[in-house]
Amino acid sequence: MARPRILVVGAGFAGVACVRRLERKLEPGEAEISLVTPFSYQLYLPLLPQVASGVLTPQSVAVSLRRSRKHRTRIIPGGAIGVDPKAKICVIRKITGEIVDQPYDYIVLAPGSVTRTFDIPGLVDNARGMKTLAEAAYVRDHVIAQLDIADASPDEKERAGRLQFVVVGGGYAGTETAACLQRVTTGALRRYPRLDPKQIKWHLVDIAPKLMPELGDKLGATALDILRGRGIEVSLGVSIAKAGPDEVTLTDGRVLPCRTLIWTAGVVASPLVRTFDAETLHGRLVVSPELRVGGLDGMFALGDAGAVPDLTKGGDAICPPTAQHAMRQGRTAAENVIATMRRRPLRRYEHKDMGLVVDLGGRDAVSKPMGVELRGLPAQAVARGYHWSALRTNVAKARVLTNWVLNAVAGDDFVRTGFQERKAATLHDFEYTNDYLTADQVREHTRALTVRG
Repeated sequence: MARPRILVVGAGFAGVACVRRLERKLEPGEAEISLVTPFSYQLYLPLLPQVASGVLTPQSVAVSLRRSRKHRTRIIPGGAIGVDPKAKICVIRKITGEIVDQPYDYIVLAPGSVTRTFDIPGLVDNARGMKTLAEAAYVRDHVIAQLDIADASPDEKERAGRLQFVVVGGGYAGTETAACLQRVTTGALRRYPRLDPKQIKWHLVDIAPKLMPELGDKLGATALDILRGRGIEVSLGVSIAKAGPDEVTLTDGRVLPCRTLIWTAGVVASPLVRTFDAETLHGRLVVSPELRVGGLDGMFALGDAGAVPDLTKGGDAICPPTAQHAMRQGRTAAENVIATMRRRPLRRYEHKDMGLVVDLGGRDAVSKPMGVELRGLPAQAVARGYHWSALRTNVAKARVLTNWVLNAVAGDDFVRTGFQERKAATLHDFEYTNDYLTADQVREHTRALTVRG
């Protein structure tokens, strides 16, 4: 009898947690486990702002997938671009560009999310995101390049444009990115004596009326005061009306000379969820408390891709797309796949949110662990302690801790790698959002397979 084929899509928090639990709980030879991911690492996404600011090296937050003690999973190097639930086939574009078809008996969809964009003129071509390791490395190179060019330029107008930076999005990613990078450019003044401190300006823009509303009014106001106290201009109730290569127009009519627009205004589920017919809620697949996609045999969805009911809150609440939920959902999905195989009852996913941590760089932070509001060094200790403990391998923990100590002692370096110096850097380039098939294309593809077979 053929062994069941389990396919996990995505190597984020949810996908990796699922694979690790499958490897631990399944007997050797009980099932075939495959993981689809373009990279052989799990990205620790919450620390990307520290990569962009140079506090951490890229390798520090790229946790190897091949350091598992029971590494029995076949890693398929590519991205899932379509799923046919009826034929039970996942269409994969390998990193070579080759299209392959992966049959499955059980599929766990954890493809993560992509940057949410709107129909704003010039946005996609002129904004940089902060969703991938390559984007974080590019943003760092780009910001340092602006300092280098401005330092060498005799043109005051060009210098003003090069030294003005705009971050859109007042959530965790945008706030931490603006805070960490602003700290770098402020520290750069010692290394760039020709730069005028008054010309270096950071803007944080968000259409919402509050900064990080999940923190609550008190801590949100504290974070706002910290940012403004450091010279960051925070504009709430405002967004981008138009983006150009050398200026940004805000919805309140202001035109800012700017060569650096960083877009972190939310995320949407991976386009993979639109490649087959299933019910969605706010772009995420509707699933049961057991993480099953209704009406589709053998399919589970979780993390950013699944609208998982939040049983602790009740009602119509769904779990927020956070790392702590994703990891626990991954373990629950693995248990339920195994239970389905062994014809046992399935578990419902239930977890109470443990709180939030926001690292603003240096000694600045705000945190709310288990409902306790903290700020300053205590909040920083909690934030970094949480991130450090959540890293999956001891090697990653050692790298991150070493980088933190080195940065605290030696300060920042202003080195550009230059590996993407002359390449256009659009959101589509980094997140491959144009690679996905439509539902009709997937059905036609699998129908052709049947005919050939």
